[in-house]
Amino acid sequence: MTPDEAFTLAPMLSEPEILQTLMKWRTRLSAAAWVVVRDTHASEDIFQNVALKAMTREVNFESEAALMSWAFITARREGIDWLRRHQRETFCLDAEILELLEREWQSEAAHPAGAKVEALQDCLAAAPESARRLLKLRYFDGYTCEEVAEQMGLGLNAIYKRISRLHESLKECIEGKLSNAAGNGGQVS
Repeated sequence: MTPDEAFTLAPMLSEPEILQTLMKWRTRLSAAAWVVVRDTHASEDIFQNVALKAMTREVNFESEAALMSWAFITARREGIDWLRRHQRETFCLDAEILELLEREWQSEAAHPAGAKVEALQDCLAAAPESARRLLKLRYFDGYTCEEVAEQMGLGLNAIYKRISRLHESLKECIEGKLSNAAGNGGQVS
């Protein structure tokens, strides 16, 4: 049985529900495409293509999770196709990393997106200024680790270690806030 055949066995989501779900996840789907293509306009086009395919295909989705699994995989494939069409030599994450990201995005249905974002914002606000500066340079300003090391006057290995520690501490902070939120009726503390 193909994945498409599996989706057709139990049709449940209507077209308006499909569109509403895709719009709710728009930022993350566009981000999934951006991770592959590194182009904001192309990632938006890819999101639109994914939405169009979801609405015009003869595929039925039995749940939001099934739709989102399909949508993330489709966004990734569309991104790879876009790179091939444009024959761009660009930085692209290794297939293993992309698959890990895909699994993480699929597992995020367990927690509302707003709660994770709120927890991340709280954790970032509590982080030292130097940590926030490092993260901003690396992830928001798009500098390579080498460029961040130069700007911060540190060695490359020190940057790698700091980023690794920051990832781990942010992960622990977010998980702690989410588990506290689960005990407080869903409100992040």
